[in-house]
Amino acid sequence: MPKPTGPTNPQLRKLLRLLREQGKKHGAQIWLDLAERLERPRRSRAEVNLSQINRYAQNGSTVVVPGKVLAAGRLSHPVMVAALSFSVPAKRKIIAAGGTVLSLQQLVEQNPTGREVKLME
Repeated sequence: MPKPTGPTNPQLRKLLRLLREQGKKHGAQIWLDLAERLERPRRSRAEVNLSQINRYAQNGSTVVVPGKVLAAGRLSHPVMVAALSFSVPAKRKIIAAGGTVLSLQQLVEQNPTGREVKLME
């Protein structure tokens, strides 16, 4: 019997299923792309610093990270950030800048079509 491939974390598998369902139902390519990126091995998932988010995201925009958000740098404007995980200092800095921290599932429920969402990697 071959070894199972892909993520074994049941919560991540449930999230992948949700992303694929919403992507197909609403024709949102961003959720299908995000599911594909989250299926990669853990060592090749994105790690994005706040300085990158500050540089590439405008005031009030929505950013999704298929990995972890780290606290290096600072945010100078409010941004809605959704990611697989956050470091504790990164959460504090996002909230201090007036931004919002969301899980990927919360973002998909709020914005099922994926409009105005920027994918950072």
